Amino acid sequence: MPRARSRYAPDRGLTGRMVTTMFLIGLLYVVFVGVLLAALRGSWPVILVITGGLFIAQFWFSDRIAAYGMGAREVTPEQAPELHGTIDRICALADMPKPKVAIAESDVPNAFATGRSERTALVCATTGLLRRLEPEELEGVLAHEMSHVAHRDVAVMTIASFLGVLAGIVTRIALWGGFARSRPGNDPAGILLLLIPLISAVVYAISFLLTRLLSRYRELSADRAAALLTGRPSALASALTKVSGQMARIPTEDLRKAEPYNAFYFVPAFSAKESLGRLFSSHPTLEQRLDQLSRISADLSR
Repeated sequence: MPRARSRYAPDRGLTGRMVTTMFLIGLLYVVFVGVLLAALRGSWPVILVITGGLFIAQFWFSDRIAAYGMGAREVTPEQAPELHGTIDRICALADMPKPKVAIAESDVPNAFATGRSERTALVCATTGLLRRLEPEELEGVLAHEMSHVAHRDVAVMTIASFLGVLAGIVTRIALWGGFARSRPGNDPAGILLLLIPLISAVVYAISFLLTRLLSRYRELSADRAAALLTGRPSALASALTKVSGQMARIPTEDLRKAEPYNAFYFVPAFSAKESLGRLFSSHPTLEQRLDQLSRISADLSR
């Protein structure tokens, strides 16, 4: 029998956006592979094997690779009793199975969740976050990360990012290797080969924008779900303010190392200030997040 849904507040807006994103990404993927097959007719078995292998690797191993890249080290209740205790309380509130618990040795105050499902989920906090937050603030942050697991948007983001990764790889191969050198210019297949870098770049740009739009909404959704579950939106708002303020004191070199994993983090290493930069940002602005939590707090007080 499947396990009952968690007590996290359902978000139909998030579900709809995930379904739409996956549909559009899938459509892009079909078009992209179709162009590759048309241009490289004699190499279609290789193309199918490579694209299929990359997809499987992305789906099965990307969460572990990301956790490894961010320095996550799984810890026992004896090694991190307070962190495990907080996760235990959230799991009891949400009626969810306990994920793996990890700590990353980093002064960058942050947290993240990875995993294709509740069974494979891992929730990690950095030493910088644990050192700076009060217990109720930490609970709000971890409830936020656990909501990503409950809503399964971590898995969707992992799959959705695959096409952008693949398109980026093909673009680089095409530019470095010169796909069309051996084809005459008036050959339709040769023209398709010349268009591969352009098509790959367009596919990459579209998939990038789609995942960024989903990423910003899912962060607002996770804030909302965490605030409603714990009943303390003010604690989460305090954590957001504190972590965002502390980012300015972290050495730029450390922030640069964390930047590739921004989409996973509770707060991005670098926040976009300009309106154009916000279009490409993985997170909503601090003002948007605090405004939403303020409204939730007002609603709960009534």
